[in-house]
Amino acid sequence: MRGVEVIEQHAASVINPVSGMPFAWSINPYRGCYHQCRFCYARRTHAFLEADGVTQWGSKIYVKINAAAVVRAELARKRSIDHVAVGTATDPYQPIEGTYRITRGILEALRDHHVRAGIITRSPLVVRDIDILQQLARIAGLTVSVSIATMDAALAREIEPTVAPPAQRIRTVRMLAEAGLTVHVALAPILPQITDAPEQIDAVVRAARDAGATRIWHDALNLHDVTRDAFFAYLRERRPELIAGYARLYKGTYAPRAVARTLDARVAAAQAAHPSRALPRIHAAPITQLSLLAASP
Repeated sequence: MRGVEVIEQHAASVINPVSGMPFAWSINPYRGCYHQCRFCYARRTHAFLEADGVTQWGSKIYVKINAAAVVRAELARKRSIDHVAVGTATDPYQPIEGTYRITRGILEALRDHHVRAGIITRSPLVVRDIDILQQLARIAGLTVSVSIATMDAALAREIEPTVAPPAQRIRTVRMLAEAGLTVHVALAPILPQITDAPEQIDAVVRAARDAGATRIWHDALNLHDVTRDAFFAYLRERRPELIAGYARLYKGTYAPRAVARTLDARVAAAQAAHPSRALPRIHAAPITQLSLLAASP
Protein backbone atom coordinates (compact mmCIF):
# COMPACT_ATOMS: atom_id res chain seq x y z
CA MET A 1 0.00 0.00 0.00
CA ARG A 2 2.53 2.59 -1.14
CA GLY A 3 1.54 6.19 -0.72
CA VAL A 4 -0.93 5.43 2.06
CA GLU A 5 -0.71 7.21 5.40
CA VAL A 6 -1.99 4.97 8.18
CA ILE A 7 -3.17 6.75 11.32
CA GLU A 8 -3.82 4.59 14.38
CA GLN A 9 -6.55 5.77 16.71
CA HIS A 10 -8.15 4.65 19.95
CA ALA A 11 -11.91 4.86 19.54
CA ALA A 12 -14.14 5.76 22.46
CA SER A 13 -17.14 4.15 20.75
CA VAL A 14 -17.48 1.83 17.76
CA ILE A 15 -21.12 0.70 17.58
CA ASN A 16 -23.13 3.54 16.05
CA PRO A 17 -26.94 3.95 16.10
CA VAL A 18 -28.57 4.11 12.67
CA SER A 19 -32.02 5.35 11.66
CA GLY A 20 -34.06 4.67 8.54
CA MET A 21 -32.26 1.45 7.63
CA PRO A 22 -33.08 -2.28 8.00
CA PHE A 23 -30.55 -2.42 10.84
CA ALA A 24 -30.33 -0.28 13.97
CA TRP A 25 -26.55 -0.33 14.53
CA SER A 26 -23.40 -0.13 12.41
CA ILE A 27 -19.68 -0.74 12.86
CA ASN A 28 -16.83 0.62 10.76
CA PRO A 29 -13.36 -0.64 11.73
CA TYR A 30 -11.62 1.98 9.58
CA ARG A 31 -12.20 5.47 8.26
CA GLY A 32 -11.14 5.99 4.67
CA CYS A 33 -10.75 3.21 2.14
CA TYR A 34 -7.90 2.05 -0.07
CA HIS A 35 -10.36 0.98 -2.79
CA GLN A 36 -10.87 4.59 -3.89
CA CYS A 37 -14.14 3.90 -5.71
CA ARG A 38 -15.06 6.99 -7.70
CA PHE A 39 -18.66 6.90 -6.52
CA CYS A 40 -18.24 6.15 -2.80
CA TYR A 41 -20.91 7.92 -0.75
CA ALA A 42 -18.78 7.64 2.40
CA ARG A 43 -16.06 10.01 1.17
CA ARG A 44 -17.69 12.87 3.03
CA THR A 45 -16.86 11.23 6.38
CA HIS A 46 -13.27 12.37 5.91
CA ALA A 47 -14.48 15.94 6.35
CA PHE A 48 -15.38 15.08 9.95
CA LEU A 49 -11.65 14.74 10.58
CA GLU A 50 -10.70 17.74 8.45
CA ALA A 51 -9.31 15.48 5.72
CA ASP A 52 -9.98 15.69 1.97
CA GLY A 53 -12.43 13.03 0.85
CA VAL A 54 -11.63 13.63 -2.82
CA THR A 55 -7.84 13.31 -2.88
CA GLN A 56 -7.14 11.64 0.48
CA TRP A 57 -9.95 9.08 0.75
CA GLY A 58 -7.65 6.24 -0.32
CA SER A 59 -4.35 7.67 0.87
CA LYS A 60 -5.18 8.56 4.48
CA ILE A 61 -6.71 5.65 6.41
CA TYR A 62 -7.61 5.82 10.08
CA VAL A 63 -7.38 2.53 11.98
CA LYS A 64 -9.43 1.98 15.13
CA ILE A 65 -6.89 -0.29 16.74
CA ASN A 66 -8.93 -0.96 19.90
CA ALA A 67 -12.21 -1.55 18.04
CA ALA A 68 -12.69 -5.20 18.99
CA ALA A 69 -12.21 -4.51 22.71
CA VAL A 70 -14.56 -1.51 22.56
CA VAL A 71 -17.20 -3.62 20.78
CA ARG A 72 -17.03 -6.21 23.56
CA ALA A 73 -17.41 -3.53 26.21
CA GLU A 74 -20.33 -1.87 24.42
CA LEU A 75 -22.14 -5.17 23.88
CA ALA A 76 -21.73 -5.99 27.56
CA ARG A 77 -23.46 -2.69 28.44
CA LYS A 78 -26.10 -2.51 25.69
CA ARG A 79 -28.09 -5.71 25.81
CA SER A 80 -30.59 -4.41 23.23
CA ILE A 81 -28.13 -4.63 20.32
CA ASP A 82 -29.21 -7.59 18.22
CA HIS A 83 -28.36 -6.71 14.60
CA VAL A 84 -25.24 -4.88 13.44
CA ALA A 85 -24.13 -3.90 9.92
CA VAL A 86 -20.36 -4.04 9.42
CA GLY A 87 -18.82 -1.87 6.71
CA THR A 88 -21.40 0.80 6.00
CA ALA A 89 -18.88 3.63 5.55
CA THR A 90 -15.66 1.79 4.70
CA ASP A 91 -14.71 -1.64 3.40
CA PRO A 92 -14.00 -3.79 6.47
CA TYR A 93 -11.86 -6.08 4.30
CA GLN A 94 -9.76 -3.51 2.49
CA PRO A 95 -6.07 -4.55 2.22
CA ILE A 96 -5.03 -3.06 5.57
CA GLU A 97 -7.28 -5.62 7.29
CA GLY A 98 -4.77 -8.27 6.25
CA THR A 99 -2.32 -6.70 8.68
CA TYR A 100 -4.52 -5.37 11.49
CA ARG A 101 -7.22 -8.09 11.56
CA ILE A 102 -9.60 -5.70 13.31
CA THR A 103 -12.68 -6.89 11.44
CA ARG A 104 -11.96 -10.46 12.45
CA GLY A 105 -11.73 -9.40 16.10
CA ILE A 106 -15.05 -7.56 15.83
CA LEU A 107 -16.75 -10.62 14.33
CA GLU A 108 -15.41 -12.76 17.16
CA ALA A 109 -16.93 -10.31 19.63
CA LEU A 110 -20.30 -10.40 17.84
CA ARG A 111 -20.17 -14.20 17.85
CA ASP A 112 -19.41 -14.37 21.55
CA HIS A 113 -22.31 -12.01 22.34
CA HIS A 114 -24.75 -13.71 19.94
CA VAL A 115 -25.32 -10.61 17.79
CA ARG A 116 -26.61 -11.04 14.25
CA ALA A 117 -24.53 -9.29 11.61
CA GLY A 118 -24.55 -8.17 8.02
CA ILE A 119 -21.28 -7.47 6.24
CA ILE A 120 -20.75 -5.55 3.00
CA THR A 121 -17.44 -5.69 1.15
CA ARG A 122 -15.84 -5.55 -2.26
CA SER A 123 -12.88 -7.64 -1.13
CA PRO A 124 -12.10 -11.35 -1.55
CA LEU A 125 -10.23 -11.13 1.78
CA VAL A 126 -13.54 -11.93 3.47
CA VAL A 127 -13.01 -15.64 2.69
CA ARG A 128 -10.10 -15.63 5.16
CA ASP A 129 -12.69 -15.49 7.94
CA ILE A 130 -15.02 -18.24 6.74
CA ASP A 131 -14.52 -20.08 10.02
CA ILE A 132 -15.73 -17.16 12.14
CA LEU A 133 -18.49 -16.35 9.66
CA GLN A 134 -19.84 -19.89 9.88
CA GLN A 135 -19.77 -19.77 13.68
CA LEU A 136 -21.58 -16.43 13.75
CA ALA A 137 -24.14 -17.68 11.22
CA ARG A 138 -24.94 -20.70 13.42
CA ILE A 139 -25.11 -18.78 16.68
CA ALA A 140 -26.88 -15.54 15.74
CA GLY A 141 -27.33 -15.21 11.97
CA LEU A 142 -25.23 -13.62 9.24
CA THR A 143 -25.42 -12.28 5.70
CA VAL A 144 -22.47 -11.24 3.56
CA SER A 145 -23.04 -8.81 0.70
CA VAL A 146 -20.37 -8.64 -1.99
CA SER A 147 -20.50 -5.47 -4.10
CA ILE A 148 -20.21 -5.94 -7.86
CA ALA A 149 -21.12 -2.96 -10.06
CA THR A 150 -20.22 -4.53 -13.40
CA MET A 151 -18.80 -7.75 -14.88
CA ASP A 152 -16.70 -5.73 -17.34
CA ALA A 153 -13.17 -5.95 -15.93
CA ALA A 154 -11.90 -2.86 -17.78
CA LEU A 155 -14.85 -0.75 -16.69
CA ALA A 156 -14.53 -2.02 -13.12
CA ARG A 157 -10.88 -0.93 -13.08
CA GLU A 158 -11.97 2.51 -14.26
CA ILE A 159 -14.60 3.11 -11.57
CA GLU A 160 -13.08 0.99 -8.75
CA PRO A 161 -9.35 1.50 -9.36
CA THR A 162 -7.89 -0.76 -6.67
CA VAL A 163 -10.65 -3.34 -6.20
CA ALA A 164 -10.27 -7.02 -7.17
CA PRO A 165 -11.66 -7.82 -10.66
CA PRO A 166 -15.33 -8.81 -10.90
CA ALA A 167 -14.51 -12.44 -11.69
CA GLN A 168 -12.53 -12.71 -8.48
CA ARG A 169 -15.42 -11.26 -6.49
CA ILE A 170 -17.82 -13.73 -8.11
CA ARG A 171 -15.43 -16.49 -7.03
CA THR A 172 -15.68 -15.06 -3.52
CA VAL A 173 -19.49 -15.30 -3.67
CA ARG A 174 -19.18 -18.93 -4.75
CA MET A 175 -16.76 -19.81 -1.94
CA LEU A 176 -18.98 -18.22 0.69
CA ALA A 177 -22.11 -19.89 -0.67
CA GLU A 178 -20.42 -23.28 -0.82
CA ALA A 179 -19.42 -22.77 2.83
CA GLY A 180 -23.12 -22.62 3.67
CA LEU A 181 -23.29 -18.87 4.20
CA THR A 182 -26.11 -16.61 3.04
CA VAL A 183 -24.55 -14.39 0.38
CA HIS A 184 -26.06 -11.37 -1.33
CA VAL A 185 -24.65 -9.38 -4.22
CA ALA A 186 -24.92 -5.60 -4.06
CA LEU A 187 -25.38 -4.29 -7.58
CA ALA A 188 -24.63 -0.87 -6.28
CA PRO A 189 -24.40 1.77 -7.20
CA ILE A 190 -25.73 1.55 -10.74
CA LEU A 191 -24.22 4.43 -12.71
CA PRO A 192 -26.57 5.97 -15.29
CA GLN A 193 -25.18 5.79 -18.83
CA ILE A 194 -22.16 3.81 -17.58
CA THR A 195 -23.31 0.54 -15.96
CA ASP A 196 -27.09 0.71 -16.42
CA ALA A 197 -27.66 -1.05 -19.77
CA PRO A 198 -29.98 -4.08 -19.50
CA GLU A 199 -27.26 -6.43 -20.71
CA GLN A 200 -24.80 -5.07 -18.12
CA ILE A 201 -27.27 -5.57 -15.28
CA ASP A 202 -28.21 -9.02 -16.59
CA ALA A 203 -24.55 -10.07 -16.65
CA VAL A 204 -24.07 -9.26 -12.95
CA VAL A 205 -27.32 -10.95 -11.91
CA ARG A 206 -26.61 -14.06 -13.97
CA ALA A 207 -23.07 -14.43 -12.58
CA ALA A 208 -24.27 -13.80 -9.02
CA ARG A 209 -27.04 -16.40 -9.27
CA ASP A 210 -24.70 -18.96 -10.84
CA ALA A 211 -22.30 -18.43 -7.92
CA GLY A 212 -25.02 -19.04 -5.33
CA ALA A 213 -26.17 -15.55 -4.31
CA THR A 214 -29.59 -15.74 -2.67
CA ARG A 215 -30.42 -12.09 -3.21
CA ILE A 216 -29.31 -9.23 -5.46
CA TRP A 217 -30.02 -5.77 -4.15
CA HIS A 218 -29.34 -2.52 -5.94
CA ASP A 219 -29.32 1.24 -5.71
CA ALA A 220 -28.80 4.09 -8.13
CA LEU A 221 -25.82 6.40 -7.77
CA ASN A 222 -26.24 9.10 -5.12
CA LEU A 223 -24.17 12.27 -5.37
CA HIS A 224 -23.83 14.54 -2.40
CA ASP A 225 -21.15 16.74 -0.93
CA VAL A 226 -17.69 15.28 -1.45
CA THR A 227 -18.89 12.37 -3.58
CA ARG A 228 -20.18 14.78 -6.23
CA ASP A 229 -16.76 16.44 -6.45
CA ALA A 230 -14.97 13.10 -6.72
CA PHE A 231 -17.35 11.70 -9.32
CA PHE A 232 -17.32 14.77 -11.54
CA ALA A 233 -13.51 14.74 -11.36
CA TYR A 234 -13.69 11.20 -12.72
CA LEU A 235 -16.05 12.28 -15.50
CA ARG A 236 -13.72 15.11 -16.50
CA GLU A 237 -10.82 12.68 -16.61
CA ARG A 238 -12.42 9.68 -18.33
CA ARG A 239 -15.90 10.53 -19.69
CA PRO A 240 -16.22 14.26 -20.40
CA GLU A 241 -19.04 13.60 -22.86
CA LEU A 242 -21.27 12.62 -19.92
CA ILE A 243 -20.74 15.73 -17.81
CA ALA A 244 -23.65 17.73 -19.20
CA GLY A 245 -26.03 14.79 -18.89
CA TYR A 246 -25.05 14.13 -15.29
CA ALA A 247 -25.43 17.80 -14.43
CA ARG A 248 -29.00 17.62 -15.71
CA LEU A 249 -29.77 14.36 -13.92
CA TYR A 250 -28.18 15.25 -10.60
CA LYS A 251 -29.47 18.67 -9.70
CA GLY A 252 -29.52 17.33 -6.14
CA THR A 253 -28.31 14.21 -4.38
CA TYR A 254 -30.52 11.68 -6.14
CA ALA A 255 -31.28 10.77 -9.73
CA PRO A 256 -34.86 11.49 -10.88
CA ARG A 257 -37.45 8.98 -9.77
CA ALA A 258 -38.04 7.97 -13.40
CA VAL A 259 -34.42 6.81 -13.62
CA ALA A 260 -34.74 4.80 -10.42
CA ARG A 261 -37.93 3.15 -11.68
CA THR A 262 -36.20 2.15 -14.91
CA LEU A 263 -33.34 0.58 -12.98
CA ASP A 264 -35.79 -1.22 -10.68
CA ALA A 265 -37.50 -2.74 -13.71
CA ARG A 266 -34.25 -3.85 -15.32
CA VAL A 267 -32.99 -5.52 -12.16
CA ALA A 268 -36.36 -7.20 -11.60
CA ALA A 269 -36.33 -8.56 -15.17
CA ALA A 270 -32.82 -9.93 -14.73
CA GLN A 271 -33.72 -11.61 -11.44
CA ALA A 272 -36.81 -13.18 -13.01
CA ALA A 273 -34.63 -14.55 -15.79
CA HIS A 274 -32.06 -15.93 -13.34
CA PRO A 275 -33.74 -17.38 -10.21
CA SER A 276 -31.69 -18.29 -7.17
CA ARG A 277 -30.35 -21.81 -6.73
CA ALA A 278 -31.29 -23.97 -3.78
CA LEU A 279 -28.13 -24.54 -1.74
CA PRO A 280 -27.63 -25.81 1.83
CA ARG A 281 -27.49 -22.84 4.20
CA ILE A 282 -26.42 -22.41 7.79
CA HIS A 283 -29.33 -21.27 9.92
CA ALA A 284 -29.06 -19.60 13.30
CA ALA A 285 -30.05 -21.59 16.36
CA PRO A 286 -33.43 -20.69 17.89
CA ILE A 287 -33.35 -18.03 20.59
CA THR A 288 -34.30 -20.60 23.24
CA GLN A 289 -31.17 -22.57 22.42
CA LEU A 290 -29.07 -19.41 22.58
CA SER A 291 -30.34 -18.79 26.10
CA LEU A 292 -29.34 -22.30 27.13
CA LEU A 293 -25.91 -21.86 25.54
CA ALA A 294 -25.39 -18.61 27.40
CA ALA A 295 -26.29 -20.28 30.69
CA SER A 296 -24.01 -23.27 30.18
CA PRO A 297 -20.89 -23.44 32.39
